[in-house]
Amino acid sequence: MAQRLLSRWVTAVLLAASCIAGTAHADQPWPDTYVRRVQAQALLQTLNANILASTSATLTLEKWCADHGMADQPKVVARLQRGADLPASQEQRARLAVSPETPLKYRRVQLYCGEHLLSEADNWYVPGRLTAAMNQLLEQTDTPFGKVVLPLAPYRRTFAATTLWSPLPDRWENLPATGTNGATPAAMAIPAALFEHRAVLYTRGHEPIAEVRETYQRGLLDFSPPATPQ
Repeated sequence: MAQRLLSRWVTAVLLAASCIAGTAHADQPWPDTYVRRVQAQALLQTLNANILASTSATLTLEKWCADHGMADQPKVVARLQRGADLPASQEQRARLAVSPETPLKYRRVQLYCGEHLLSEADNWYVPGRLTAAMNQLLEQTDTPFGKVVLPLAPYRRTFAATTLWSPLPDRWENLPATGTNGATPAAMAIPAALFEHRAVLYTRGHEPIAEVRETYQRGLLDFSPPATPQ
């Protein structure tokens, strides 16, 4: 039993890895089948790991967008939510190594590739540790924070990673794999938020410049599901 389940998992992962090219927008939603749920699980776990291992979530999302043909120009853009404000907590100030009097700025953006919402990000940053040109870009444009601070050679340390949705149910390995008996399966119900990361960004000199909370969205799966063998 365990060997059969492992074989199914490996087969599905290989299919997801070798056949993941999709159209700019999924013509059909992901069908709610066992194989599709395994494929979605494998894809999301891969992306989650890639983001955790990267120095820039924005660049990782751009590669994801390009790999899955989600837009003619696979470029991630930030849509600034103007007027938003959320004061930093004492714990956040401690992680940023600033005093209660040190000015902090808050920025909320939605990251899109084409018309696909990939992530919503809350960002508390220390303007005094950025250049005047960087602060101007952050205040006056929709440029993603990660791209603005690239000259500082930033790196990130993730202190919390939370799975908000799993395509496979709890103890899925103990459940029988069921088919559709020839019927057209219903669409998979995918919630808005899939997983969340919280991280602190540092300069090459190991000085903290920002804390981010990134909530990754179902738009990440907004492409045609991987092909399956006939």
